[in-house]
Amino acid sequence: MNEILQKVISSVKNEDFYSTRLTPTEGLEILRNVPWTEVVEAADQVRQARLPGNKVGYTAFRIINYTNICEVTCSFCSFCRPARSPEAYVLSLDEIRQKTIEAKAKGANQIFLQGGVNKEIPLSYYTDVLKMLTQEMGVTVRGFSPVELVRIAEYNNLSLDELLDIFKEAGLSSVPGAGAEILSDRMRQKLSPRKLPAQQWCDALAACHKKGLPGSANIVFGSDETDEEIIEHLEYVRKTQDIAQGFKSFVVWTFQPQTDNFPIRHVRGDEYLKLLALSRLYLDNIPHIEVSLLGMGLSLGELGLHAGADDINSIVIEENVLQNHGLSTIEEAETFIKNAGFTPYRRNLNFD
Repeated sequence: MNEILQKVISSVKNEDFYSTRLTPTEGLEILRNVPWTEVVEAADQVRQARLPGNKVGYTAFRIINYTNICEVTCSFCSFCRPARSPEAYVLSLDEIRQKTIEAKAKGANQIFLQGGVNKEIPLSYYTDVLKMLTQEMGVTVRGFSPVELVRIAEYNNLSLDELLDIFKEAGLSSVPGAGAEILSDRMRQKLSPRKLPAQQWCDALAACHKKGLPGSANIVFGSDETDEEIIEHLEYVRKTQDIAQGFKSFVVWTFQPQTDNFPIRHVRGDEYLKLLALSRLYLDNIPHIEVSLLGMGLSLGELGLHAGADDINSIVIEENVLQNHGLSTIEEAETFIKNAGFTPYRRNLNFD
């Protein structure tokens, strides 16, 4: 096995994570030159050493896209609509309540609340929704991507910290690492010039984590990003995690074809598994690696559980932005995990 991989495995088994953590140069060497089978084998050993017990987690939540009006207009997104579009909407509290009732009937007591950047929505709408969901409906809420939070704060003449205090008081309990895609400013200009620059995205999540609002991080690849930019992304995430330890998990996604405005390439299965495995090795300060069943499907997802991942991030009820290749019931999730050779356990969005 490659000597860099051997170093990582040895450090984990000796519980000496930080003094021998992978450098960006070593990460790039692995990504470019080490056979994917070796990387997968090393990641599986590290995963078993750090999380013994052969357990794989799953969860159940409903995504509620409260609006599709968005001024950010990402080049790869087919979901957003301009405010005057006949297809534009902002969900009422009653509509959100009904979606939550449907989710609870399917065994999901968590709501993932996310929409577009819509400056016409008053601050009271957000707080009313959060209070209704948590106090009336008794569900927990993960909500609002970093760019949503930053813009909502700006539109209401608040600092980000002030907004987070308001939202937390209203019931928000975690924040997703959405809108990361590739944390390289060159790629972010191609993806969406109106989105947050890489460092501001990281700073916003660190602020959330310091306020006790943890979440996840992710990478979305499969365009014309370079190998160096993939490592740059992992380095941004690792450094942010060093600050406040708020990332509970990391997810690897690939871009899905939605528009003709953004170049997307085919990502081979071995390429996906190699980056998934490298994430387990590089992100030594993030405990859980999730395989994206929703985006990658069941067959590749099963292999991912033997490539460093320990969680399937399913089931997802109602996905409007991406095509869902995953699971739709709790029974399906448990059967999938058992068939893959693991013991399923149900966790919440914060891995509590």
